[in-house]
Amino acid sequence: MKPLTESAPQTGTTQRKNRFWFKAFQQRYLYLMSLPFVIWIVIFSYVPVWGWLTAFQNYKPKDSIFNQNWVGLDNFIELFQDERFYIVLRNTLAMSTMGLIVGFTVPVIFALLLNEMRGQFFKRSVQTISYLPHFVSWVVVAGIVSKMLSTDGGAVNQLLMWLGIIDAPIQFMAKGEMFWGIVTLSDLWKEMGWNSIIFLAAMAGIDPELYEASTVDGAGRFRKMWHITLPGIRTTFMVLFILSIGHLISIGYEKQFLLGNPLVSDYSEVLDLYALKYGIQMGRYSYGTAIGIFNSVVSILLVFVANGIYKRVTKESII
Repeated sequence: MKPLTESAPQTGTTQRKNRFWFKAFQQRYLYLMSLPFVIWIVIFSYVPVWGWLTAFQNYKPKDSIFNQNWVGLDNFIELFQDERFYIVLRNTLAMSTMGLIVGFTVPVIFALLLNEMRGQFFKRSVQTISYLPHFVSWVVVAGIVSKMLSTDGGAVNQLLMWLGIIDAPIQFMAKGEMFWGIVTLSDLWKEMGWNSIIFLAAMAGIDPELYEASTVDGAGRFRKMWHITLPGIRTTFMVLFILSIGHLISIGYEKQFLLGNPLVSDYSEVLDLYALKYGIQMGRYSYGTAIGIFNSVVSILLVFVANGIYKRVTKESII
């Protein structure tokens, strides 16, 4: 009996391996089609991770990465002791949180309203118009925003003065406390229509019989949106929301760089600009890499924390 009991697990393992290779052979063309994308991800996403070694060195470009002076955690210690770093971190978290809240609630509301439209021509026209700003460069958008908020004939100042709300033009672009709101609203105008596409697609996948049954029960449009449409796109919303939480630290720098100026630098500078200014431009490549590692580690932790909370509340998980 002993040989039989010992061979049973081995037989089960062998069967599972054979089943895996059989399925792999059946789907060999799918694997071959995905191979270029896997190679692309490895080359551009995993190979550069070797560059993280420079964060623990005093990196000099003239030498190879393995012939550098190792300094351990000195770059990270210097980073966390810099007062400017905490100002920049505050700006990054503030603008990313505002963008996360506004950038998700408004597109969902916009998608709900579009989904309820009955006139197809008007609906498609509104969709097309709302998508167009996404394809406009941030250079152009920054120019439009600066001109609209200008004290010299800017449309916003002219409107406020015509309504009697203000007596003299306001220098919006020179007030640091207004910068976060300007960036958030500019990003909302540019991306609202584009971000609503995926929600509209999710709404199109909801079973129409649910709406028909609710109509028989006497539900109105708002009842249908609240009890059918919103629950129907909940999974899509949470997946995008959790992934966006992972980018709270890494929000880019284009908007802040183009809309900012020296007068509002204490409110406009974010971590990516901080890494560019105090790392790359000053030749402190190791310091810039340390900032990048901090961004990546915090982003990964935020994704896992958000997913853990979502799993605890709904018993579902996206990871």
